[in-house]
Amino acid sequence: MARKISIQPNTRLEGHGKVEIILDDAGNVVDAFFQVIEFRGFEKFCEGRPVEELPRITPKICGVCPGAHHTASAKACDAVYGVAPPEAARKLREMYYCAHMAHSHILHFFALGAPDLLLMHEGAAKRNIFGLVAAAGREIGAAVVDNRGYAQRIQEIVGGHPIYPVSSLPGGLSKPLAEEDRKEIERLAGALVGFSKQSLEIFENLVLKNQELVEIIAGDLYRHETHYAGMVDANNRVNFYDGRIRVVDPEGKEVCIFEPKDYLDHIGEHVEPWSYIKFPYLKKKGWKGFMDGPHSGVYRVNSLARLNVADGMATPLAQEAYEKLYRFFGQKPVHHTLAYHWARLVELMYASERVLELARDPQVTDPHVRNVPSGKPAEGVGVVEAPRGTLYHHYVTDKKGLVQKVNLIVATVQNNAAINMSVKKAAQGLIKDGRVDEKLLNMVEMAVRAYDPCLACASHMILGRLPLEIRIYRRGELYRHIVPGQRA
Repeated sequence: MARKISIQPNTRLEGHGKVEIILDDAGNVVDAFFQVIEFRGFEKFCEGRPVEELPRITPKICGVCPGAHHTASAKACDAVYGVAPPEAARKLREMYYCAHMAHSHILHFFALGAPDLLLMHEGAAKRNIFGLVAAAGREIGAAVVDNRGYAQRIQEIVGGHPIYPVSSLPGGLSKPLAEEDRKEIERLAGALVGFSKQSLEIFENLVLKNQELVEIIAGDLYRHETHYAGMVDANNRVNFYDGRIRVVDPEGKEVCIFEPKDYLDHIGEHVEPWSYIKFPYLKKKGWKGFMDGPHSGVYRVNSLARLNVADGMATPLAQEAYEKLYRFFGQKPVHHTLAYHWARLVELMYASERVLELARDPQVTDPHVRNVPSGKPAEGVGVVEAPRGTLYHHYVTDKKGLVQKVNLIVATVQNNAAINMSVKKAAQGLIKDGRVDEKLLNMVEMAVRAYDPCLACASHMILGRLPLEIRIYRRGELYRHIVPGQRA
């Protein structure tokens, strides 16, 4: 009789999810699913609100990446009113946003991701941030806390709050940057650059010099080929705040490059009845299920995807780190899922350098930080690269600026199909003949955590649009299948 293994809850990620693994009679993996079992209805209850309130409402979707929602929402509001912020406001928003990326990448690598790599053979009680501090030393632990705090402080100065920002308005910001605040940001950004160097050194010394870890990271277990999408600037360099969306195929050839406002021409959303999360895909390729290879419409976003679609980084130390990553793998794109962790540290360096560049720009203290909208509100799209990948906010309003429709496509949703593919491949490679233990199941979970999924962000749709099927198992066999609206 077939067996079902549930990993629930998944740990060291934001939100509540589970992995279900189906075994055949011989105890080998037939299939595996990553399921999101929470529900939140942000798209629906934003309707009827004045659109300028959404940059303060949508950050409450998540306590880890509120800055991404605030910034994407602010850009969408700019587009709704057809107003461009002054250059000082644009630079301050980017400064704020790069600090947000830095805090999130520090959090994920050291608290959520690194224990998988550095404490792989430890039990669950030690495989966490506390075990990491014990293994790597208190000085590193203190540096992690301090530097994440520096990034949060920069967010507080520019955004008005260290977690939930309030500063962005249609057309710019609510207040300019004072010179004393600019000096503080410059000092904190300099510390972040130093910590980014230290983080890359830690990765080299503790991961890249460990042959067992190298074989896992660069091996086949966590590798599969997909398309990739991410934002690039005019020179095809990584940019978190502004640019066009570039898509490459598994061989690195450009499939398309488009303005964010045109995203619906390129991205479709597929629905499966067993998850609250949709499955975006490339319309040009079409939805062909969880199919690997160059003919699939499945694509990935997030740190590694951004590096894969770009021609490089826009700051010098980040460019050095970028080149080293691709020399190590000897190919581009890199398809190894655990390389997402390394890519985050490359991006941490870029984010830190960029904050420092902007803090030294005399224009950031210009008092002119808002162009008051004069046009009639209508429709707008705002896009940023969230820490977990490309984030789309699309608003439609009436002539009074009251929201009629909201569409959010978040990073984890775009990675959803790939996460399922990664989980299945890892499970099939690890679980043989019914032999399962806690270490093997954690290694399956590692495929999920590499994407740094944000499940609160992902499960934002209204229930009435996705009737979730209920499957009840008894003694390993399907006992009852319930679909809302049908008789059980």
